[in-house]
Amino acid sequence: MADGGARLVGGIEAGGTKFVCAVGTGPDDVRAEARVPTTTPAETLGRVVAFFAEQAARAPLAALGVASFGPVDLDSRSPTFGRITTTPKPGWRDVDLVGPFRSALRVPVAFDTDVNAAALAEHRWGAGRGLGTLLYVTVGTGIGGGAVVDGRPLHGLVHPEMGHVRVPHDRARDPFDGVCPAHGDCWEGLATAPAIAARWGRPPETLPDDHPAWALEVDYLALGLANLVLTLSPERVVLGGGVMARAALYPLVRTGIGELLGGYLASPALAAGLTRYLVPPALGERAGVLGALWLAQGAAP
Repeated sequence: MADGGARLVGGIEAGGTKFVCAVGTGPDDVRAEARVPTTTPAETLGRVVAFFAEQAARAPLAALGVASFGPVDLDSRSPTFGRITTTPKPGWRDVDLVGPFRSALRVPVAFDTDVNAAALAEHRWGAGRGLGTLLYVTVGTGIGGGAVVDGRPLHGLVHPEMGHVRVPHDRARDPFDGVCPAHGDCWEGLATAPAIAARWGRPPETLPDDHPAWALEVDYLALGLANLVLTLSPERVVLGGGVMARAALYPLVRTGIGELLGGYLASPALAAGLTRYLVPPALGERAGVLGALWLAQGAAP
């Protein structure tokens, strides 16, 4: 999986609980890593800058890639490019991520969402190698989705916010109002780990496999994913995140998607129970930071 001739670069997966930092050229050549807790912007960014400054003193970096939680401003023409925008995370609204790294490290900085970066990494080195289109969805404390089309991440008005699509909510079966602070019972509001915990009064990892929470979760995941498959027509779907650590969910979600599609899409990829169509991340938890390295490779002079 090595990339011959790739430049030495830095990558950051900027998350709500931690910033994962790496220096290298790709999955087989990661020379240094660090994890910095997400506290205040000043403290967090200061520690991240110090890590990369120390690494650059040992060997110059050609560029830096930043893959961030969002929403973020990805429009390079915008006066707020490189900023986290309307996040509900306390203290991080309107925080500039790109500017401090450019100023301190004096290298080009590529910027995208964490899920777009993870999608890029899986497309380049993981479960999406050789495909033209790939969808990456993560289900954990939130739901995020990134799409790659012809090797490029999908952007637009801002960037995809797949976790906030609306899915059918049968309140007779599930009277839960949802946990999304913006939309209540959007997909993220109904199907994330915090939603499961709030609905049932227990963290999802403590619920047994036969708990009714999982049948409901499978239905919500299948509904959201079927909508995305019909909208984006990806050649493969990579589904990860903390909720999907319960591997027994995969065959159930595949069955649910197949039933919702109802045989309407005629493709060999959707045959045989979607076993090769809906898959776990090949890169595991490394997908985000490896995607940041790939972003940096594209920005390196």
